[in-house]
Amino acid sequence: MPSHADAVMPTAARPIAEIAWTAGAPLPDEILAATEPVVLRGLVSHWPMVRAAKTSSQAGDAYLRGFYRDATVMAMHGAPEIDGRIFYNDDLSGFNFSMQQVRFDAVLDALRAHQDDPRPPTLYVGSTTIDACLPGFTAENDVRLGARDALASIWVGNRTRIPAHYDLPDNLACVAAGRRRFTLFPPDQLANLYIGPLDLTPAGQAVSLVDFAAPDLQRYPRFATAWAHAQQAELAAGDAIFIPSMWWHHIEALDSFNVLVNYWWRQSPAYMDTPATTLLHALLTMRDLPSAQRLAWQELFRHYVFESDGSEAAHIPVAARHVLAPIDAVGARMLRAHLLNRIKR
Repeated sequence: MPSHADAVMPTAARPIAEIAWTAGAPLPDEILAATEPVVLRGLVSHWPMVRAAKTSSQAGDAYLRGFYRDATVMAMHGAPEIDGRIFYNDDLSGFNFSMQQVRFDAVLDALRAHQDDPRPPTLYVGSTTIDACLPGFTAENDVRLGARDALASIWVGNRTRIPAHYDLPDNLACVAAGRRRFTLFPPDQLANLYIGPLDLTPAGQAVSLVDFAAPDLQRYPRFATAWAHAQQAELAAGDAIFIPSMWWHHIEALDSFNVLVNYWWRQSPAYMDTPATTLLHALLTMRDLPSAQRLAWQELFRHYVFESDGSEAAHIPVAARHVLAPIDAVGARMLRAHLLNRIKR
């Protein structure tokens, strides 16, 4: 058997499944509720934003400016030396970029000024609500998602690399300008991606510490196993990709002017909290218990959460089931208040 020190990267990731889609055609539930990723070629090729950007980056820039109404955004700025990689500093005590609140048109000005630089500073605006920043843009550039209450966001920047991370919502990401390379991993590759701190993150989500441009297999040998499960695709303006909830994704913007529009939605009620909160609380309350006690709690979680089918409370009178009863918005508020009171003790 080869040792971790002998780990070797496969030459290429497996292509993500693709469908050639009719521009503007509605997306069926079998795609929007899938558990595997899929590339939708041409889904938003009819967007005016896409058409402008395909003409030239200057035309794409001008199209965006047509909707700008004096809004400010949070922008990331990194020195040329980081080569577009949004990441930590050397000892993981902070980050290799600064965050600045600036006018959106100032970001466009900076992108234009550095467009032809061989090694420009990193400029990146992530996850900005479209209607707050560019009112009217969505009326001309949108995807029909049925009854889903999706959050539409815009991402703008130059050549950047976003480390592999997961998101709780399902995600439809639409390339509106430039090209992007998506590298995806199923949730079961968590241990092989060498995830960094949970409570100090570049943009809210824990990220892989592996540099995909130059993986260090001496330091991160299991990444070779993760790569064997990787799926990858390069998207051009007009293409889209569906990324299921909890899939790890690494994203590279490949051009000097890139725009992405994405839609996030959850397949769960709005009153549900993020499970990431439970994970952090579990670290506080369970991780350092003796092994036998952790196993006991594992059984409790299996019984009441992971294999719950309602039968676990069938022997309790309905009026006495309390938190074991089906939870609705009112019940969620009561349970949240109960938890807050317990945590404050």
